[in-house]
Amino acid sequence: MIDLQARIPNNVDLADDKRLQRALEQWQPRFLDWWREMGPEGLQQSEVYLRTAVSVEPGGWAHYDYVRMPEYRWGIFLAPAEGERRIGFGDHAAEPAWQEVPGEQRGALRRLIVTQGDTEPASVEQQRRLGAIAPSLYDLRNLLQVNVEEARHLWAMVYLLFRHFGRDGREEAEELLARRSNAQDHPRILGAFNRPIESWLDFFCFAMFTDRDGKYQLASLAESGFDPLARTCRFMLTEEAHHLFVGETGIRRVIARTAELMREDPNEDPRARGGIDLGLLQRYVNFWFTESLDLFGSPDSTNAATYFSEGLKGRMNEGKAGTYDDHALLEGGVAIEEPASRGGVTTREVPKRRALNAMLVDGYIRECQKAVDKWNATLERGGVRAEITLPSPRFHRQVGPFAGQHFLPDGTLADDPAAVAAHLPSEADRAYVRELQDAPVFQRGRYANWIAPATSPIDRKPLDFEYVRFR
Repeated sequence: MIDLQARIPNNVDLADDKRLQRALEQWQPRFLDWWREMGPEGLQQSEVYLRTAVSVEPGGWAHYDYVRMPEYRWGIFLAPAEGERRIGFGDHAAEPAWQEVPGEQRGALRRLIVTQGDTEPASVEQQRRLGAIAPSLYDLRNLLQVNVEEARHLWAMVYLLFRHFGRDGREEAEELLARRSNAQDHPRILGAFNRPIESWLDFFCFAMFTDRDGKYQLASLAESGFDPLARTCRFMLTEEAHHLFVGETGIRRVIARTAELMREDPNEDPRARGGIDLGLLQRYVNFWFTESLDLFGSPDSTNAATYFSEGLKGRMNEGKAGTYDDHALLEGGVAIEEPASRGGVTTREVPKRRALNAMLVDGYIRECQKAVDKWNATLERGGVRAEITLPSPRFHRQVGPFAGQHFLPDGTLADDPAAVAAHLPSEADRAYVRELQDAPVFQRGRYANWIAPATSPIDRKPLDFEYVRFR
């Protein structure tokens, strides 16, 4: 049961551990200071129609109502325990899942938790100024829902650090509030979380691609032999689904409006009608897709092998019956692409445990392609004979064997770095998008010219609902 009356709502019996409760309650004001400083700018006193977790059961887990964001009921929620759960993979397969941190895995587990935890406040910081240029009340509300849930996911990781890692964990929790996205002296841990998100096109691509990487990372950690981490991530995935919806449908609505503007213009030029052309959108997709691929790490990774063998991080759906036959991965290999001499590409077989990141990426790319197929179906219905495509995983990479190599989106070798840059957003592109999105649209039921109206209601409310009340 969730204790909703507690200062920190939770279902971890926090009241029974007074020392832990006091420690977290001392951290809470510092978290709120961070939120007021780095959370959504200019909207702290507005009333937002938000969902708040009130249960961890599959049905009816959220309550909707108007909330001022600093008063949002951030809490600590773990999915229900699964009886006598056992580790499902690696060298500890079939052993009872750990309720406390095994000494030999302490450092690796802390690193996994801190890295995941660092992404949550980072995305809030990246998106903090988008409210001032929101294309509709509907989109503004969705942005703020994503923000408060990313902050709750920070609480999820901080609880694990306080509860299971003592002084080291408390120091790490302080650092999660001290780092800043894109800061020169104290940046966030992972590259994509230091990239500026200065437009709603950035935000939709980020939610589509980068948050989808987050889904895959959480799903892998949800298989962990460390049961508190697994249960925490299983509930985080419940909230994460909405973030992916915001990104995928946001871009689909941009595409739908672009198709409309192309039909209206005699030259089929959406820019002439104040819209976003498909070439520009493709360059944003190229950038955020490849930035997100880098978050998976190298396709040949000894760290991934160690996490798997030690039972710390499995594959997505590792415990789902019928998904995998082999939970040891001690035999066979996976072919990994690498650059060859004279600009070619070759393959090298890597032991399966070391190729876990590559396996995760394969599933991620397939899922992204399904979303892109929906976008292209929107274009087809709009009478546009063009497609959005995912670039080759060789293109624009900063991590892995193709890092620093110059390949084009079709996977062929580029003549020089300028040929690669031509397929990424230019400063002129970004300036055009900034000019296009230079003012908010806050009238109920109205939308900016460059995006189609929403079609999916929130909490069964009408689409012209007053999702945000400004104060």
